Amino acid sequence: MSEELRFEEAQRELESIVERLERGEATLEESIGLWERGEDLYRLCLSRLDAAQGRIEELVRRADAAKPEK
Repeated sequence: MSEELRFEEAQRELESIVERLERGEATLEESIGLWERGEDLYRLCLSRLDAAQGRIEELVRRADAAKPEK
């Protein structure tokens, strides 16, 4: 899995895989490959979301620490 893949690109590819699997038009072997790629993309997206959440929480902590005391 390329670490260069942006979140939005990974999300679009994952959505495409889900649609293909839901349509049931892929062979068994193709479905297994799609499932594996989907798992990789899901983990990548989850990792990127977790990192973004951590960054946002840090920004909130900094903003709270910078507030003047009343």
